[in-house]
Parts: sequence; C-alpha cells; structure tokens
Amino acid sequence: MFVLPIATAALVCGAVLSLAQSGRQIQYLRGQNVAPVYDGFEVNPDGTFSMWFGYFNRNQEEHLEIPIGTSNQFEPGPSDRGQPTHFVPAWQKSVFRIVVPKDFGDRKLTWRLTANGKTDTVIASLDRRSMIDRQKTTIEGTKGENLAPKVTVEPSTQAVQLSQAATFTVKATDDGLPLNVRTKQPEGLAIRWRKYRGPAAGLVTFSPAGGPLPDGKGDTKVTFTELGEYVLQAVVDDGSLLTGTYCCWVNTEVRVTVK
Repeated sequence: MFVLPIATAALVCGAVLSLAQSGRQIQYLRGQNVAPVYDGFEVNPDGTFSMWFGYFNRNQEEHLEIPIGTSNQFEPGPSDRGQPTHFVPAWQKSVFRIVVPKDFGDRKLTWRLTANGKTDTVIASLDRRSMIDRQKTTIEGTKGENLAPKVTVEPSTQAVQLSQAATFTVKATDDGLPLNVRTKQPEGLAIRWRKYRGPAAGLVTFSPAGGPLPDGKGDTKVTFTELGEYVLQAVVDDGSLLTGTYCCWVNTEVRVTVK
C-alpha cells in the first residue's frame, strides 16, 4: 500500500512517476521485508571485537515478528546470537552487537532474515574499512568531542502478573553535546522504547513510549497482552540518533517475565 496523499488512480500513477523521476523512494505501510544491516565493528579494551548490527524494516507501520530459526538466523555457529525477533518500522541503527574473540581473523558472520516472502542477508567481517567508534561522535564539526551518554535502567529484570504493569526508571548523564544549531543549547537527552523479543502475539504498550528526559530521569510503565518472557530495549540518545553515523546513543535491554 502506497503512502501517498492521492485520491484517484490517475493521480497515483503520476505521483509514482514523479517519485521515480525525482529519485525519491515509494513508502509502504505494510507487506514489505526487513533487511539486516552490518554497521561495523569496534575493538574492545580486552582485544575482542564488537560487531554491530541494525536493520531496515521497509514498512512504515507494520511491526514484524520473526522468530529465531530459518527465517532469522546467523551462520556459521549458533543461529541465535542475541538478535531481535521483533522488528519495528523504518531504519534502526546499531541495535545489537556480537562479541567475537581476538583470533576471529578473516572469518565472517552472515545474518539472514526472511519476512513477507523475501529473504535478505548481510555478511559481516573485520575488514579494517568497517571499523567504527560508538563512543565518540562522527558528526562533522564535533568529531571526537561528543561522547555517548551513560545510562542505567532499573530494575534490569522483574516479574509481573498479566494484569499488572512493569515499571522502569531510566537515569542518564551526558556531556551536553551536540548543541542545537539555532539555539546553541544542548539538544538534550531523549528516550524511546521498543519490544525486542517476546511472544509473537504479545502486544507491548509503553507509557510513555518515548520523549525527553528532563534532568536525565524518567519512568515508564509497560503492559502486556500475553504471558511469557520479554526483552525490552530502551534507546537513549543525546540528539545524535538521526544525524550521527554510529554515535551517540545507548541501547539498554531489560527482561520481564509475565505470569
């Protein structure tokens, strides 16, 4: 389904042609696939490597559930390497990492996703051209100055009844960068929540689902429609998430058992 403010078929055809000629992409509400993305790797202090992955859900509205298995797997080795099974719409950068050993060398990891009848794969390696920095910004003009925020989410695990809401408290500190181009004031910390793993039929509602973090603090209540084990992800950023290449935002996972 095209997301186009057009009322007639003739106008739709014209709009599609116009989009194609202008180089703009046609957007879909649902029915499209999810493409895995390899963002690059970091060298950890102990000499191991963190390989960072994200994804592009080509739907503007449809959330997709892709359980671990033939439709959502890594190769070689364990098919489950901590990747999400719930995929929110649009492009999601550096969602999770896989830590590989010092002697990983020229080996590769392949992530394969199948959704709505289409399969996409991405191959990840330690090619030196794929080295990134998730701790310092890569935005032009502040390169190496803006640092990632420090974030805690408590509790990290909890159990609730289906009729109850889980409550999480987020605390974050930051260096005050980047500055807003117009006001020259810090962009400020913000948070957004998403389901990361859990029962496929389980709907998760966050209240609030996101927004600014005044004084670096905020509480969120979460309700569920199905019993089971859930992993939720809080994404805290300092204003760089939309414009930064790899920094500066922090993903934090919490676990909830719904009984």
